[in-house]
Amino acid sequence: MANDKQTLIDELKGLLEQNVTEVKEQVEELKNKFYRQYHEEQAALKKAAEEAAQAAGEVLDNWQPALDEAEQAFRELLATYKAKRAEVQKQMEQEQEQNLLRKENIIAQMKEMAESETADVMDKMKKVRELQAEWKTIGPVPAPKAQEIWKQYNQYQEQFYDLVKINIELRDLDFKKNLEMKTLLCEAAEKLKDNENIIEAGRALQQLHDEWAEIGPVARELREELWARFKEASSVINKKHQAYFDALHEQEQENLTKKQALIEQLKQMDWSDLRSNKAWDEMTEKVQAIQAEWRTIGFAPKKQNQTIYEEYRTLTDGFFKAKTAFYKQIRDTFSENMKKKRSLIEQARELAGGELIAESQQALIALQREWKTIGPVAHKYSDALWKEFTETCDSFFNRKREADKEERGKRQKQKVESQLQSNDKGKLMRLYENLKQEIKTAENNILFFTGKTKSANQLVVDMQKKIDALKAQLKEIEAKLSEE
Repeated sequence: MANDKQTLIDELKGLLEQNVTEVKEQVEELKNKFYRQYHEEQAALKKAAEEAAQAAGEVLDNWQPALDEAEQAFRELLATYKAKRAEVQKQMEQEQEQNLLRKENIIAQMKEMAESETADVMDKMKKVRELQAEWKTIGPVPAPKAQEIWKQYNQYQEQFYDLVKINIELRDLDFKKNLEMKTLLCEAAEKLKDNENIIEAGRALQQLHDEWAEIGPVARELREELWARFKEASSVINKKHQAYFDALHEQEQENLTKKQALIEQLKQMDWSDLRSNKAWDEMTEKVQAIQAEWRTIGFAPKKQNQTIYEEYRTLTDGFFKAKTAFYKQIRDTFSENMKKKRSLIEQARELAGGELIAESQQALIALQREWKTIGPVAHKYSDALWKEFTETCDSFFNRKREADKEERGKRQKQKVESQLQSNDKGKLMRLYENLKQEIKTAENNILFFTGKTKSANQLVVDMQKKIDALKAQLKEIEAKLSEE
């Protein structure tokens, strides 16, 4: 999270190096992202503090968030941005006021010449053209004054051409030049109807109107006709422009309806009781399908677009946070089970390396039973842990089995030896028959101890050794009986 906020801070720093009048939307977007993340973090911290207090049996009063250096840095950058923007705005307003004064000065001079009855014609025309050229170099004035100031300028400009006694040929020449320029503007406006990009056409039309306003008058008898032509061409574009935005607003309303439907689908989904990977995967597919459909839908109306997006993000973020918490819980459980199983392995290893006593055997059996009560671990560790545990336990039981077998063997040779020392033929015959039966049973059983595992092969080897020992004893008895 901290890295995300630092990224937003760095992006804001970069915007401050640009023209602040052109980055307003980007700054607002960064501000919304930063404080949405900041408030989510604060809410999480407060919740954690409340839970800690509750666990301690206390009541959390007057909780105050800790100082967030990133938020402080971001707020300072915003203040710098606002200060820069205010300074630019102040300078722009000052420039517009200066422009207004300059244009008012030009109008005053135009008025004076337009209302003057005596003047040198050539000198006046030269001065008017100088004022017209200067007027074009002056930037915008305050918006409330723009329309009125232009009307006054145009009024005295036309009055000058109408009332001042100038050379008719010179005036007609100027009228002709203006007529040519305005006719070209009419033609340009008429061609705009073929431009399929209505936004581009609208901007171009506005530029043509700005140029029209800067061109002087034409002959009086042509003024209304020429303006009507220009106005008619403008009307075509304006109607298409209006139709375009009407359709856009209609589409935005449809987009709003579609997005509201997707939000309702999200609200109907209940992931509070999901308890398996499969259930979470199935729910994730549904949520991702909604996300994919959301991305295919355009903007909603400007007034609702941000609100509905935040509602959508709250729902989807809530799902993925719940999913993350679920898998974290599983990982925590796996980790705890891992610790328990490793503890059992350590206990088994200690017992397996100790004395071959009954208590150790019972303790290992108890560890085996306890192992079965412990839940699963991560799949990649499961087989290795089980193998380590079983091999450790088997090492003890194999040692114990070998020791017991050796002890039983000693007792069985001692018993046979005792009977061989006896001269009782009946006892020897019974021992002989018993050994034959035991050999037969062992030879039958060895057929079942076949397999590919190491333990199965060892059982076969042990059984064969037993059979060989019994056959040796049988030969001793046969020899004993033959002596008699």
